Amino acid sequence: MSGGWRGIVAQGAVRIKEALGTGVGGPYAGGMEGEMDRRNDEGFAALLAGSFARLVGRDLAAEVNAKALYAAGFCLLAHDGAADPRFIYANRAAQDCFGYTWDEFVGLPSRLSAETPERAERDRLLAAVRECGFIADYKGVRVRKNGTRFVIEQAVVWELRDEAGVRHGQAAVFGG
Repeated sequence: MSGGWRGIVAQGAVRIKEALGTGVGGPYAGGMEGEMDRRNDEGFAALLAGSFARLVGRDLAAEVNAKALYAAGFCLLAHDGAADPRFIYANRAAQDCFGYTWDEFVGLPSRLSAETPERAERDRLLAAVRECGFIADYKGVRVRKNGTRFVIEQAVVWELRDEAGVRHGQAAVFGG
């Protein structure tokens, strides 16, 4: 067989990524199939900031553009609206906090950001956010890539809804 065991492993990794719906390169690298790289997406930055302002009643940041939000000194994350949501965005501060690169973070099931015992509490939080639009002053335990735990405090979790009210998932901001 051509490529030996390394070729088989590499092909298997590609197939696993395809089965999970994660991209294997190009503009969708690390993201879900059909998803864009949102680090420089001005429309997505506007969705983050606009939905936050409409629901929470204040500005997300002093400067709202894709570059500024990605480089901000606070953690900013978003996941899609699927039954088992996957991260679709994590700014640099969130990547540093959780210990993942962009390619590792985007496409990762967001439930993996909490330990198994914390997942039921996380699910209740996300349901409350769907019902109320946002939750402020959230506190919870999260897990880094290396398995260490950390506490997030004073987090705001909100629905990502565009001006027409279409739901695109949920986002969270904390720290900084």
